[in-house]
Amino acid sequence: LAFMLPIFFSAFILSACCLTKGNCISYDELKELKTEFAINLYRHVSEAENRTNLVVSPASVAISLELLQFGAQGDTLTELQDVLGYNIHDQSVQDFLHTVYEGVTDPSQGTVVQLACSFFVDTDVQLLPQFAARAAHWANSSLQQANFTDLNRTTAQIQEWITSNTADGDMPLESAGSSLSQAALVSTMYFRSVWQKKFSFMDTQMLPFTTSEGSTVKVPTMHHTAEVNYGQFQTAALEAFSVVELPYLGEKLSMFLVLPSHKRTPLPQIESHLSAKTITLWANSLKRTKMDIFLPRFSIQSLFDLKTVFSTLGIRDAFDPIAANFKGISEQDSLYISEAIHKAEIEITEDGTKASGATAMVLLKRSRTPIFKADRPFTFFLREANTG
Repeated sequence: LAFMLPIFFSAFILSACCLTKGNCISYDELKELKTEFAINLYRHVSEAENRTNLVVSPASVAISLELLQFGAQGDTLTELQDVLGYNIHDQSVQDFLHTVYEGVTDPSQGTVVQLACSFFVDTDVQLLPQFAARAAHWANSSLQQANFTDLNRTTAQIQEWITSNTADGDMPLESAGSSLSQAALVSTMYFRSVWQKKFSFMDTQMLPFTTSEGSTVKVPTMHHTAEVNYGQFQTAALEAFSVVELPYLGEKLSMFLVLPSHKRTPLPQIESHLSAKTITLWANSLKRTKMDIFLPRFSIQSLFDLKTVFSTLGIRDAFDPIAANFKGISEQDSLYISEAIHKAEIEITEDGTKASGATAMVLLKRSRTPIFKADRPFTFFLREANTG
């Protein structure tokens, strides 16, 4: 599936934290906190980017904001805490998040969730040893020194780091700031896993997909019949939609797909009702059902600067040359963040991993089995069973 086709896909990955602003909260409350951050970030990104194909990883973005918290002070720190909902200086928070980040990837089950963050700082900036030590050991993050007076070289350096942390996809950066820049924050996510029940390559065929504009295109569409968790819901405005859960091997991670029941219902009308509580409701209400599943095979990469998104979320001082307070990173007064680059990448194939080969053209026999057919715009998200 080509990236430029006028088709709307969206995804976000959820994680969980332990405490809010130093106060102990229940496990259910902390799951809700992080889920709300994920949904809030996704909404603001989709509004700001206005693209047809979009994938964003709140877990990866959260790591970058956590890294900034280590060096932020005053109002700059307060804004970061308010958006995330917790203080990274609390040792209990750090301990819990280390557990979460270390438990995401499970190579034994064929799952790779690679979350990474790098803080690129100008070579003239003298970093405080305490911040450098913390950054080097936080959730696959790293510090990189760069010469921001040589923009071409710095951009190439950032591009190389992004490529090395997101499989083999290549999305060139236009530029990494200006000659006055001193720091850039870069976060990435790459996801790959294996379905609990794989789709058969022989059942993949070119089928029509109706875009958000109403036009129809042919896309490679996977199919299988399986027992899955499935439910039908409706909004307060009586807009009906379906939710199906497709587990990955080991059942720790699942993909949830949300599909309007009627082609005339715009996807944003369903997405506007997304919340932590509704996602929990879906997860607890789905019933085991034998279904015919039709799902496009696709790969999505997204690359964008989150500065505008962060500003609408409430993070403003960090990007202001005058207001920024990063005295925990360097004693220099002028340090601020000039760029907040995020790249996310996800691939959905028959077996859940990378695949190549010709698409088989087959006829499917008629069936009375209920059908979930993602042949129009839909939303999907990845959910970890233990952390929500």
